Amino acid sequence: MSGDANAPSAPIVRMRGITKQFPGVLANDAVDFDLREREVHALVGENGAGKSTLMKILFGLYTSDSGTIEVDSREVQIATPQNALDLGIGMVHQHFMLIPSLTVAENIVLGAEPRRGPFLDLSRSIQRTRELSDRYGLRVRPEATVQSISVGQRQRVEILKTLSRGVKVLILDEPTAVLTPQETDDLFRVLRGLVSQGMSVVLITHKLREVLAASDRVTVMRAGRHIGTVDTAATDTEELARMMVGREVLFRVEKKPAQPRETLLEVRDLQALDNRGLPAVRGVSFSLRRGEIYGIAGVEGNGQSELIEALTGLRRPTGGRLLLGGKPVEGSSPRRLRELGVAHVPEDRLIYGTSSTSSVADNAIMGFHYRKPLAEKIWLLKGRVISWARKLIQGFDVRGARPDTLIGSLSGGNMQKVVLAREMSRQPNVLIAAQPTRGVDVGAIEFIHSKLIEYRDAGAAVLLISAELSEVMSLSDRIGVIFNGRIVAEFDAGTVTEHQLGLYMLGAGKVSA
Repeated sequence: MSGDANAPSAPIVRMRGITKQFPGVLANDAVDFDLREREVHALVGENGAGKSTLMKILFGLYTSDSGTIEVDSREVQIATPQNALDLGIGMVHQHFMLIPSLTVAENIVLGAEPRRGPFLDLSRSIQRTRELSDRYGLRVRPEATVQSISVGQRQRVEILKTLSRGVKVLILDEPTAVLTPQETDDLFRVLRGLVSQGMSVVLITHKLREVLAASDRVTVMRAGRHIGTVDTAATDTEELARMMVGREVLFRVEKKPAQPRETLLEVRDLQALDNRGLPAVRGVSFSLRRGEIYGIAGVEGNGQSELIEALTGLRRPTGGRLLLGGKPVEGSSPRRLRELGVAHVPEDRLIYGTSSTSSVADNAIMGFHYRKPLAEKIWLLKGRVISWARKLIQGFDVRGARPDTLIGSLSGGNMQKVVLAREMSRQPNVLIAAQPTRGVDVGAIEFIHSKLIEYRDAGAAVLLISAELSEVMSLSDRIGVIFNGRIVAEFDAGTVTEHQLGLYMLGAGKVSA
């Protein structure tokens, strides 16, 4: 991306033989990594490959068991994030670490506040924010509260906050996970600007097409080891995926045309409040038919979470109708909806989908543990539970798992397979899948997509809610766009482009009647 055809510059960071062992897991196995001046270096790999661990060692969140780190050709010890910042190394995490009620300026100077006596000097904070914004081309409104700005703007605030510490190395962990295509393009323009000013960037990502668009070099890790480093211009998504998972990966979602039949789920003018008592779902209407996938696309924070909870009994609607098979079910409990044939793959598997301290077997039966054939009266039949779990582990290719394995010890992709196996094994009529591949590597994504298509073809109705626009477009038969708590447009798959959907997601499209 730097466009420099001359000899490569000397590494600004050199990591050699980095090894990190956690209980039962060798996260990094003698890993080598180097970062040159004025480059964007992508770091890719499956879940559990060790890439985030490696960067957390560089940023001082973890300490390696062995190996060395050099910065500017000098060996250094990085025991804390402050050590890393002192060396000019900063990290922007996937989950933003901002205080929503504070302004942009207050968040950026937090921890290094300019003061007037014992008080925060707000005018100097705003001035400093504007200077940083102008210098790095990251447009923000210093006086705006963080909770009032878009997700893309919040990410800019996170980057500016890190840059305000004077860093020369910027680590970005999954930075495009919640961005629209337009916001992703803006981020890549920002990265080019940073590199032109002498910065070096490490980009941790699952999105291989973005790797090709944004980086100069790519390092691939697999099972804690360094597999290879290649120039981005000399590779493609197929080769990178093959290096990541050790086999060919099918990127196309192969599916037959949908054969939709009767309507199973009908949502009419549904309304719901968020946790603060403010309107979040503002009159959503759509229908879901047997034998189709209806995808809902939107930037996170536009009412998707509250909509999912209202559809699955986790949040009581304040208005509207929810019809299942033509019968009203709004306000029903989660158990009642499950008994009526609604399954739910939640958007956050750690909070809503699993109990990390319980076994795979226990997680595989949650929600129907009280029913035959797993239980008789008040007794859980352990042998049947174990047998059931083994069947799901095998059928959904849950790697590294036995029935008695703690689910929290599995990678994100394998944990998600357990959740998907549990929900689909009940053969419900309606599957609500929220962010089904979030934080999941390319191999597991391929598997999960094939299962959703297989489920649709078996005659079920699938509601897909995803922040991954490419996922919505490739899997869905019909697409609705949610913005500010409303479905603002609806399309048949294949009749709309990513760019057009992105405009609607930002509220810039022509709203349908």
